[in-house]
Amino acid sequence: MVRAFTAEPVDDAALDELCDLARRAPSAGHSQGLDLVVLAGPQEVGAYWDVTLPEPRRSRFRWPGLVAAPALVLVVTDPKAYVSRYGEDDKAATGLGAGATAWPVPYWWVDAGAAIEHLLLGAVDQGLGACLFGLFDHEAAVAAALAIPAGRRIVAAVAVGHPAPDEPGRSAARPRRPLGEVVHRGRW
Repeated sequence: MVRAFTAEPVDDAALDELCDLARRAPSAGHSQGLDLVVLAGPQEVGAYWDVTLPEPRRSRFRWPGLVAAPALVLVVTDPKAYVSRYGEDDKAATGLGAGATAWPVPYWWVDAGAAIEHLLLGAVDQGLGACLFGLFDHEAAVAAALAIPAGRRIVAAVAVGHPAPDEPGRSAARPRRPLGEVVHRGRW
């Protein structure tokens, strides 16, 4: 994750390629309940930060280089697309078309995560930096400011740009769990 960016803009074609990679991620039942809102340039990106991190909080923010990212991609999911798709004849027997609460694992979140990973890896392949971050209690305000349709959920934001010198986050020093603790072969 890159938390500091230069002011150099990201080419529209590069952003389109990243979005194309994200939309090709797996989708349960090919429900395709994914939308991407691309904010590029100081005005659009600045409007996002005005909603989520207004002054004076912005001047005290630990990652000012993140606010400098020239582009943001908001990953949006539509749970109703999944419920609708699983109500179709070829999926109706699953019972998942009954409503969002019928899903023991809400795959709209899983699929959005796969799309995010495609976007992050695509950014690295293009020599760009990227940082995934949550909207937390700002989701409703951002959705309203950007006219995102009711019922859609903003999963996360991904900052995209050319990396600038950066310092690692506090969590970066945490060691990864050893593979032997993570992998359970045959059973737990």
